[in-house]
Amino acid sequence: MTIKRISSGGEFEAKIGYCRAVVAGGFVHVAGTVGAGDTVEEQCKAALDTIKGALEKAGSSFAEVVRVNYYLPDAAEFEPCWPILAEAFGENPPAATMVECNLIDPKFRIEIELTALAPQA
Repeated sequence: MTIKRISSGGEFEAKIGYCRAVVAGGFVHVAGTVGAGDTVEEQCKAALDTIKGALEKAGSSFAEVVRVNYYLPDAAEFEPCWPILAEAFGENPPAATMVECNLIDPKFRIEIELTALAPQA
């Protein structure tokens, strides 16, 4: 099996020892991704932009996403993200889970991780 690792150049990738995405076994596995911004909406959009870039490098897209996990320190902040997420996934909504939990830094309001189909070789 071939494994392709995709970096987004984030500072923590080298510090912690991970990459933004891994293409393996017919799937693109995208690491938990946070985004910059002051509001949960800004952070959600920024995280999706980073994820979109990783998916594109893998030859995939939001239309190929099969599973997504959302992590938020405050479940009440999830609803403002709904329109942003609905727009990103459009007519191809994935299976999804939302978990209320602490994130690595209190400034982060949402973290998104997902799995998409990889392009067929």
